[in-house]
Amino acid sequence: MDKGRVKTGHALIGRGSANILARYRQIHILISYLTSLISTQLAFEPVFLAQASPALLSTYAPLAAKLGIFGCYLQTELGHGSNVSALETTATYIPETQEFEIHSPTLTSSKWWIGALGKTATHGVVQAKLLLPDGKRGMKDMGPHLFFVQLRSLETHKLLPGINTGDIGPKAFAGFAPTDNGFARFDHVRIPKENMLSKFAQVTDAGEYVKPPHAKISYGGMLYIRSGMVTSAGWLIARAATVSIRYGTVRRQGNRGSDGLECQVITYPSLYARLMPILARAYVYIEMGRALTRSFNSMSARLATGDTSLLAELHATTSGLKVLCTTTSVADAESARRSMGGHGYSVFSGIGRAYADLVPSVTFEGENFVLDQQAVRAALKAYRSIFSSGKAATTVDASSLPPSSAYLRLLIASDSQPPSLTSASWLDAEILIILLEWRAAALVRDFATAAASEKTDMWNVDPTIYQRVSKAVTESFVAGQVREMLKTLDANQRLGNKERQTLKNLYTLFLLTTIEASLSDFLTFGLLRIPDFISSGVNDPTRSLRQAISALCKEILPEAIGLTDALGLSDWELDSALGRYDGAAYQALWEKAQTEPLNQKEIPDAYEESIKPMLQRGQKLAKL
Repeated sequence: MDKGRVKTGHALIGRGSANILARYRQIHILISYLTSLISTQLAFEPVFLAQASPALLSTYAPLAAKLGIFGCYLQTELGHGSNVSALETTATYIPETQEFEIHSPTLTSSKWWIGALGKTATHGVVQAKLLLPDGKRGMKDMGPHLFFVQLRSLETHKLLPGINTGDIGPKAFAGFAPTDNGFARFDHVRIPKENMLSKFAQVTDAGEYVKPPHAKISYGGMLYIRSGMVTSAGWLIARAATVSIRYGTVRRQGNRGSDGLECQVITYPSLYARLMPILARAYVYIEMGRALTRSFNSMSARLATGDTSLLAELHATTSGLKVLCTTTSVADAESARRSMGGHGYSVFSGIGRAYADLVPSVTFEGENFVLDQQAVRAALKAYRSIFSSGKAATTVDASSLPPSSAYLRLLIASDSQPPSLTSASWLDAEILIILLEWRAAALVRDFATAAASEKTDMWNVDPTIYQRVSKAVTESFVAGQVREMLKTLDANQRLGNKERQTLKNLYTLFLLTTIEASLSDFLTFGLLRIPDFISSGVNDPTRSLRQAISALCKEILPEAIGLTDALGLSDWELDSALGRYDGAAYQALWEKAQTEPLNQKEIPDAYEESIKPMLQRGQKLAKL
């Protein structure tokens, strides 16, 4: 297993980047081995710190930082999740006492799935519908807002009056087993007026509403979590890729070579063609996660000054990226598990746990088919601002377009055309990036044109249109980020030519497989302009694309172990008998099996009660 390893560990990414990568990996370790306390740092703290008043911060921020209180973020309800605007929990302002009354008016308004809530959290940020007095007309609904609520006594840990919480029970596939996902119901619980998170939206003593600078500013917590989910998806894919590639290198089966040994299964095209793209996605998603974290920090800094200019852009990108990264990472984890054959089904492979932790990501923090609509709405808004504004599109400064809609620059120039392709084009990353941008531009233009002519919502005409458009614009954004990654790679003087080329190959493979996965769109809009192939009588214009993918996978294969080692994942982090650094997979699997409780006794406890009576009965019947 040591043969061909990159002994310098992080040589492929450079010393400075390695330190940053290690820090994000440590965060990922905590996420992948979730306990209830992690919810304080992942969900509660970012929202509280970003939106609480100075008075609340001065009292509770030091306690939260030192784990003097445990926090949770109560948004999702039994009856509502992605549709935040329809949450039923209410926060009614009482002017006479200057208090808010938190209440769960229905069964479906019960908070549900909340990390750390069931048995651990002492405090929580509650997303509730703000109700303000409206004279004789009763109460006015101001929409969802955030409120800081103490849940348990800091002396006895008992629930405070009017609060009922508990654990929601085990999750599918035994995933997130240590996480205290809980429910909560509030029975007219009073909190001080100061406990509204009022850095932006506020209520005066008389009950008058002070608008925030942006209507969706309270959604900042979701944006933070979605940003982190991209990083988490990247590291979970990295775990799956590392384990499956290491095991594929150790496992020998099938044809024998000149040395008399059976071939390493990783050398079979059917296997390495599956695993190399997974490794490529791990690298890209990890880098994407780091970029999103920087973007979120920049947005938060601006929000602190009242500048909301980055909020809509980050909402659009995180919505699409959350969908893309969680959908592909779940598929990649399962593909990696299957690549290991029968042993991949063992819990000792370590892949099962990664898969179980990934599965719920497609529905929490926004169900993917709902979030697709958010990405599409943002794309349509950007398109219409250019082409439906009553002015010539050519007057728009293409360089001013934000990264999420930069692809629209391709439609501004009337003579702009997709690139003509040759066999060499498949190894030109810039051409691949432009192709992905053209696909997004074509789909958005087609969608906007069709939506303008239809009298009903487009999904009544084409049920998959939102998913296809969302995927196209998000992958265009990612392609733009890969362009930046390649620029950074070229500027990195610490890398040798071999390391730089290896990473370029990895990023190019990512782009190629992204195109291959959506060939129907490229063919539909005539984006694969391959005149040389057509004139030579080639009937399948995509054959050369697949050949390029195969060749690139084969070129990356000798570096695969070095690339997984460079991620720096320890045996403890992988928790896998099959993905051990020293390659002793079979020995480790044997040792793990010996720890099985059933193996601690030669004769199982069930023998006298169940096995023996059945045997005796069968033997007696056989004599008859």
